[in-house]
Amino acid sequence: MTDNIPVEGERLPGSTTTQKWLTQILERFKSGNISTTQAIKELSVLPYEEMGFAKVDHHRNLRVGFPEVIFGRGKTVEQIVAISERLVARSDRVLVTQAVPEAYEAVKKVIPDAIYHAACRAIAINRATDSVLKKGIIVACGGTADIPVADEAVVTAEIMGNKVERMYDVGVAGIHRILDQLPQLREARVVVAVAGMEGALPSVVGGLVSVPVIAVPTSVGYGASFSGLSPLLTMLNSCVPGMAVVNIDNGFGAGYLAGLINRTSGTDNED
Repeated sequence: MTDNIPVEGERLPGSTTTQKWLTQILERFKSGNISTTQAIKELSVLPYEEMGFAKVDHHRNLRVGFPEVIFGRGKTVEQIVAISERLVARSDRVLVTQAVPEAYEAVKKVIPDAIYHAACRAIAINRATDSVLKKGIIVACGGTADIPVADEAVVTAEIMGNKVERMYDVGVAGIHRILDQLPQLREARVVVAVAGMEGALPSVVGGLVSVPVIAVPTSVGYGASFSGLSPLLTMLNSCVPGMAVVNIDNGFGAGYLAGLINRTSGTDNED
């Protein structure tokens, strides 16, 4: 399906086909030929909006439970602003990762409630103010230098509707620091463990808890860490079961995965 949805009265190529298709689904639902679940499943493949330089997927939230996220690095300020405007017009949440301060200033001029998380360079717009935040996620990082990646995981998980607990500077060079947090760690439903250098923190955490651990290697470290390759290999080669590994500096991917795990892990710890 490659048709486009009309935007604010604009007639886009293929819009007649799209309207006809939507009408057929609604008529089948109204007549009782398909169930609510079947109708939602068919609507989940609705088309994207063509912007020339981007194809904005407004219905990703319907398919996967969270709107499309903008990866800011490599995009111009004007492109980030334009995509953000289109997304926020149809969603109560927008996240831009790896965005420079200039992009944030430009976005804030047209979307005043945008917030900038400087440590991880993320722009967040969250209008789902009545949602209940769900406990269950802990983000731990080895050292202060790992905080930008850890913060990206936190911001991502929070905008997905989670209440996140931070445990920063608990690396294995002072193993007592993470051991002191054991009671809190064991209350989590999923732990994101962020570390550079040799990348041992996720393995330590994984040996202490009975929940999934998401390991995030960072590019922090001296030369032999190879800009994150060494901790990545350490995490991939860990003997601890129940641990997933995302790419180097990919706090967003870790936060998103943690959000998905927490979302499907019951409701008895909601605030």
